[in-house]
This record gives sequence, C-alpha cells and structure tokens, in this order.
Amino acid sequence: MIGVKAKSAFQPSAYRAAAEKFVSDLAQQAGAQPDLRYWLQPDTPDLPTLWIGKHQLLPFLRWLKCDISQPFPTLYDLTAIDERMRLYRGEREAAQPESDFTVVYHLLSFERDLFVRVKVPLSQDNLHLPSITPVWRAANWYEREAWDLFGIDFIGHPHLTRIMMPQTWEGHPLRKDHHARATEVDPFTLSPHKQQVEQEALRFKPEDWGMARAGETSEYLFLNLGPNHPSVHGVFRVALQLDGERIVDAVPDIGYHHRGAEKMAERQAWHSYIPYTDRVDYLGGVMNNLPYVLALEQLAGIAVPERAQTIRVMLCEFFRIASHLVFYGTFAQDLGQMSPVFYMFEDREKLFGVIEAITGGRMHPSWFRIGGVAQDLPNGWDRLVRDYIDYLPARLKEYDGMVVRNTIVKNRCRGIGVYSTEQAMEWGATGPGLRATGFEWDLRKQRPYSGYDNFEFDIPTFDGGDSYDRCRVRVEEMHQSLRIIRQCLDNMPTGEYKSDHPLTTPPRKPRTMEDIETLIQHFLNNSWGPVMPVGEACVPVEATKGLNSYQIISDGNTNAYRNRIRTPSFPHLQMIPQLCRNLSVSDLIAIIASIDFVMADVDR
Repeated sequence: MIGVKAKSAFQPSAYRAAAEKFVSDLAQQAGAQPDLRYWLQPDTPDLPTLWIGKHQLLPFLRWLKCDISQPFPTLYDLTAIDERMRLYRGEREAAQPESDFTVVYHLLSFERDLFVRVKVPLSQDNLHLPSITPVWRAANWYEREAWDLFGIDFIGHPHLTRIMMPQTWEGHPLRKDHHARATEVDPFTLSPHKQQVEQEALRFKPEDWGMARAGETSEYLFLNLGPNHPSVHGVFRVALQLDGERIVDAVPDIGYHHRGAEKMAERQAWHSYIPYTDRVDYLGGVMNNLPYVLALEQLAGIAVPERAQTIRVMLCEFFRIASHLVFYGTFAQDLGQMSPVFYMFEDREKLFGVIEAITGGRMHPSWFRIGGVAQDLPNGWDRLVRDYIDYLPARLKEYDGMVVRNTIVKNRCRGIGVYSTEQAMEWGATGPGLRATGFEWDLRKQRPYSGYDNFEFDIPTFDGGDSYDRCRVRVEEMHQSLRIIRQCLDNMPTGEYKSDHPLTTPPRKPRTMEDIETLIQHFLNNSWGPVMPVGEACVPVEATKGLNSYQIISDGNTNAYRNRIRTPSFPHLQMIPQLCRNLSVSDLIAIIASIDFVMADVDR
C-alpha cells in the first residue's frame, strides 16, 4: 500500500540485477561458442545492448530465442536509426561501432522479466540484412516498416513492400535527408493522370500475395472488409480470399492513418512533444504520456515525488477504464448488440467529468510532465473520485448480464480466434491478449514502475485464448483498476507534485518571481525546451492494449535524435490471417472486435 518512502520514477537497481545476470550468463554461455561474437554497449546498464555483425545476425538471434538459459521468445520490436547526422556516439573505448544506419532488435524474456537490444551497424552503400522471419514470423511487418521508412533491404523477406506509405511514395520518410514538413517541398497537385496512377496502385492483386484466383472446383471471391466497416474503425482493411463463406486467406492492410509521429519528435522540443503522445492511442490519454516521461526521467536521473507518482497511477487507471469501456461497448456492437455501447459511453462521459475537473482536459489532457504532473490536485477531487468508483461497480454488474453472460455473445466468440501462450509470445502479443491465454504476466507486477509495487491488485487471466476470454480479461481489469484508484484515494501522499530537478518542464510558476535563476530556467524551458543529457532510454509500461514504450536517443539537444514508438496493436493485427482461416466473415469480425485496437496506435 501507499505510505513507504518516496522512490524515483524508474528503479534501476531492481532491473539492473536481472540485466547483470543476463550479461553474466551471456559471457559464460556465448563464450564457449566462437561464432557468437558481440560487443556490449557500456552506457545502457538497465537495458543490455549488444552490437553484432550482419553475418552473425540469424545464428545469434536463434541462440537468444532458443538456446540461452531463460531464453527470449518474443521479438518485442524491430526498428532502425539513421546515424548519419548523429554528433555523439560515445568516447574512446565506449564509442559505438561506425554505422551510417543501425538496425535494432528489441527482445523480451518473460522468465527473466528482461528486455535486451541487439544492434547491427550498416553502411549506406550496403543496406542489406537477412530477414529474421524464419526466426520470428512477427518480424514480417516490422521489416516492411523498416524498408518503407528507412530503405533497409531484408533479404529473404516473403513480401518486402511498403506498409505505412502509399506504394507510389518516393523516398523513405524517417531518413534524416527526407523532408519533415509539407512546406519543404513543392505544393501538392493531383493531375488526372497521377490520380489514375494512384488509384491503380491501390488495386488489390491476389497474385502479388501468392493467392490463386480459383481452386480445383470453383473461383475464389476477393472481398474488402473495410476500411469503412465499423469493426475496422474506418482506417484498416482486410483483403479476404473466400470460398463461399469460408475464409481461405487474408491480407491485413494498414497505413491509412499514418501521421509520422516519430518524425515529428525530431523537430519538437522535449516537453512540447507531450501532446503528440496522447494521440498515439487516442483512448489511452495520459497513459501515453507516461512511457515518454519515464524514459526522459531515466535519461536525466530525475526522481519523481511520491505524490506525483500516485497521481499518475490514479489517472492512468482512470484512462484504462475509459479505454476498456469503449472496447466493451463496441465489442458488443460489432456482434450486433446495440444497447450496451450507449450505456457504457454514458459511464465514460461521467469518467471524463472527473478527468476534466482534475486536468482541465478530457480525452487528451496532455497532463503529465517531465518530473511530475502539470498541477496539483484541485479542491474537491477526492469527492468526485469517490462518487465515481462507488457508482461504476453496479453498472459493470449489469453489463455482465447484458454481454458476458449473453448466450448469443458466447456462441459468437467462444472457440473463435484461438491462440496459445506460445503463439502469443511468438507474435509479440502482450497485455489482455496475452493474459487471455492463461499466462499471468503484467508489467505493473513484473517490473513495477511509478510506484505500482505499492498497490494491491490482481492480474485477471483466462485460459481460453479466444475472442470471448479477451473480452473477459478487460472486464475484470476494470474492477482491478477501481481497486487501485480507491487505494490512491485513501492513501494519497502529501508533498510536491513535481520534481525540483532543473530539467523538469516547466518549473513551478510561483518560484519564477523569487530569483533570477528560476526565471531564466522557466523562460528557456518554455521557449526552446531543456537540453537532455546524451544517451538512450526506454521504459515500457502496461498500457490499455498491451506494452507501450518510447525508445529515445538524445544527442544532447533540445529535441530527440530518434524517438521510436512501440505500440501493442501492431503484433495483434499481424495474427489475423492465421486466426481467421477456415472461419466465416462474421467470425472474423468477432476476432477483430476482440483485438481492441485503434489505428492511431498502429500507424503512429
């Protein structure tokens, strides 16, 4: 429970022990195999970072996945860095290898509760790497993204084509020499010829994806589910290959909503980028601020006051409930049940009333700050919070009868879209989608951040691994969030709501009139933003839909050199083809509804 001494936002000692054990195991077990050569980057003690050559990539990753003790079964993320304009890459013996581009593989071991990074340096005249899809099928979309945005060629990839940008796009947007704003290029024009070319590029061609147009006895039907179908949120489609009503194969298609959030981070000051994080998952609100500010606090060594940590936890759990209410209502709506979504949106509006009273905003309050939160809790906050957490349980009990125990819902969802714990790990599924397979793993328990280790709550799990259990996990999580909020309410610490560290942004206004140093700091932080120390940081959090993190590289400037956003829905949508084969379209809708995604989350 709350009441222990204040801790920093990030607790390196707890995770450093696991990291040091991995480094020791690596030295002992890899040392006996001369083919597994690596260089350990010295400035990332809490997130072991290993540099290897491109020719060692496949054997090294296979060894980490299968052969090392307590292996790494999950490819958590895969991305790249354009290093060509980077000013600082370490000094002397700690200098990173020469590299024009770096490909980064982010792995997760559930046994160790540990993330590691593997980096491969590349020169700009030889941007080729072997595809790791034979090791992790989940690498498919990540490699397509790295090709699309950086121009990295993955040899042996089954279908290396653009995934975010239109097929007709010229260049690779996350390269440093690619324009960041539309004003940097000529005004856009769309001639009739160009419009025809663009339209033709959107045509789905089954042969490009290895699909036959006819079987032995009949022709196949090719059907677009979306992007305008309600279950796919208007910006996602699945191209279906149908034999009658049976799905033979499927091709998920994203990129309709890509906004370049990672590119924008390279031009925004550290604290002026915070409003962009809210929109990464537009149902998660301040929970999307949290991994970003945690990473910066780790980078700068900022200790967050206990009161600020507790306020953050309370607001995050409110937004977990808000997100799950939207899921719950739209899940029932996608299955054909109309009433629940209206009732649940009413509950969400009441919740936003509490959020608005505390933060001044509703869906996207952008309220967390580096070192704490924007303001202290207002007078009367406790009454509003207590009224809501007393109100909601009876409503959830009523919805349980309307949806979870509804016979039609059970018949539509049980046994549909089933995957096992091992398959979830293979594809990188986290959050409720992983816990619905019976695996009790929640980052708030396994690697507590922001003081979550001070709270009592359970991790809901079910073992069906189907659409029905993915719904039930989220329903139970709302009850656990109410438990956590009640503990915040009853045990809210006194003290400051923001750190006094000079890099917190912005400093508290009352102090700006007391001394010239604080006034100058306030002016500089608001005009240009703070200068963060050189380094790399990444702190994942258990967001509403799974693990979310920002992999931040600072070059000692007022903005990020690279800001990689890892979102939880990317791996879940990759699984759709294997989940829907031999099922009907209505079954596919139940699968999509249970994934709980928003395309801002996928397309960043």
